[in-house]
Amino acid sequence: MQSLQNGEWKPGEGIPSETELAARYGVSQGTVRKAIDELAAENLVVRRQGRGTFVATHNEARSQYRFLRLRNDVNESGHPKSRYISVEKVRASTSVAKQLDIKPSELVYVVKRILDFEGKPLIFDEIWLPGVQYKGLTLEKLQNWGSTLYGFLEAEFGVRMLKAVESLKAVSALPEQAERLMVPLGTPLLYVERLSITYAEKPVELRRGWYVTDGFSYRNELY
Repeated sequence: MQSLQNGEWKPGEGIPSETELAARYGVSQGTVRKAIDELAAENLVVRRQGRGTFVATHNEARSQYRFLRLRNDVNESGHPKSRYISVEKVRASTSVAKQLDIKPSELVYVVKRILDFEGKPLIFDEIWLPGVQYKGLTLEKLQNWGSTLYGFLEAEFGVRMLKAVESLKAVSALPEQAERLMVPLGTPLLYVERLSITYAEKPVELRRGWYVTDGFSYRNELY
């Protein structure tokens, strides 16, 4: 975990073999295998038959939409298309600073975007990112990126989202949400607030999303 956190092994790169790791840490190969199994279960590494073990990345197909839970009630195939609206640099409010574990009034980037499903706007996101962590973020860079936001943040800034804590509730569309999602004012929406976390339990993204759920459901798996 320390080597992953320190960037010794980058996303997408292979880690040393079990034999090499056993020698490095002075433990049995079986112990190393169990440790790697735990990392794989947490989506930190990926085993590839005959090739070895690799650091998981948001830029591989199996992980690109791991955090997206909105699914078509009829057809679960297909992926949304991001449409970035703006990137603004502002001072963090007290509540945002507390959630991101930064000082109040620190600079943060606010990204606004729409996620379209089959040409229909279904999600309006407001994404808060610590300024120090994502220095140099621009709307142009996001618009020129061809994959997911998490893939971009990993490739451009070396930040990997390991897990997220979400809260959901029903709300009514306010003027901005109604305009962005092309629905009448007061339309029932699903509000999803997500705090994404990287190594060492460090919060690195606060996301507030408004979802249109006509014909779609927010699906999760509970264990």
